[in-house]
Amino acid sequence: MAEGGAMRRGEAGGTAGFWAPGTQILWRYRENGGARIHIARPVTVVRDDPELLAVWMAPGTECVKPVLADGTPVHEEPLGSRYTKPRTVQRDRWFGTGVLKLARPGEPWSVWLFWDPDWQFKNWYVNLEEPQARWAGGVDSEDHFLDISVHPDRGWHWRDEDEFAQAQRDGLVDSALAGRVREAGRAAVEVIGSWGPPFSDGWEDWRPDPSWTVPSLPQDWDRTPAHVSS
Repeated sequence: MAEGGAMRRGEAGGTAGFWAPGTQILWRYRENGGARIHIARPVTVVRDDPELLAVWMAPGTECVKPVLADGTPVHEEPLGSRYTKPRTVQRDRWFGTGVLKLARPGEPWSVWLFWDPDWQFKNWYVNLEEPQARWAGGVDSEDHFLDISVHPDRGWHWRDEDEFAQAQRDGLVDSALAGRVREAGRAAVEVIGSWGPPFSDGWEDWRPDPSWTVPSLPQDWDRTPAHVSS
């Protein structure tokens, strides 16, 4: 962490616009139906080039997450009122094992890898979302509720279809966006069916550099980027 709480910026071999491995950045999500950042996770860059951004979120990382205004965790609120009650954000930590996140430029999803504590590979998780916008301190997106879980045997299933439907009822996802999300989901399923990248790339055998430190959450985690690009 650099002085003043700003995330470190790195250069990959002198190539402008890419972060070097080991650089600490923010992986953020805007609230649905708004412009505020409501999820911010400090991560360490594993790889960054024209084909892929790969980052590691270490166990114990301090993050920002949304909660209801009274402090109730979002997932504990009944689905019918989960997206209509007032919200705020709070600092918390990522408990459990770390997560490797992979995103290809312009693609409307990212792929997350989960392991058990003994590094036994658990599953891939396809997070349907807006294509990421890059800025000096990290990447921003907006979650689209619907997800896909992919198992080591290459089987898969939809996740959070109930949340996706409720978000549509509550006006957070209009019919046009719902169509794009479903289209993105079908495209992701095609990649899974053909076992294309990143599923075929062997990331489940990847391990973090033991010299990496756990990034700190900067005070200005919700700052507005001066410039963003997709």
